Amino acid sequence: MAEQPLTHVDADGRVRMVDVGDKLATERQARAEGLVRTAPETLAAAASAKKGDVRAAAEIAGIMAAKKTSELIPLCHPLAITKVTIDFAPRQDPTGIHVTAEVKVGGQTGVEMEALTAVSVACLTIYDMVKAVERGMRIEGIRLIEKSG
Repeated sequence: MAEQPLTHVDADGRVRMVDVGDKLATERQARAEGLVRTAPETLAAAASAKKGDVRAAAEIAGIMAAKKTSELIPLCHPLAITKVTIDFAPRQDPTGIHVTAEVKVGGQTGVEMEALTAVSVACLTIYDMVKAVERGMRIEGIRLIEKSG
C-alpha cells in the first residue's frame, strides 16, 4: 500500500484544517454503523427499560452529536447539516442492538465524521441507559459504510 499524505498535517508536520474553499458545494452523504453487543436479557431489558425510552434517548443523542461534531473533533469543519437519521435493529447473532446513522449536507466537505460521531454517541447512550443490567456490554464495529458526494 502506497503511503498517502495525511490531509490534516502540513509539510512541516503541523496540524491544520483542510482548506475546502475551492471545492464545489454538492450534496454529500455518509452512513456509519456500530453494535452494542449485549446478553439476550439486556436486549430484552432495553426494549422495556424503566429508565425511559432507550431508543428515543439514543436517537436524540446521536442527532445532537452529529450537529456538534466540529466542537468535538478539532479539525472538522462546522456544517449546516440537512439530515440526520439514527436507526436501531435488535440482533440475535451476535446479540445486541445494531445502530446506523445517515447524515446529509449540501456543502464543500463530507459528513463521514458526523455519521461516525452520531453512531458512537447513540451506542454510548444505549450503554449508559442499560448498564445497570449488564456492565459487560461491548460497543464494537463502528465504521463508515458509505460515503458519497
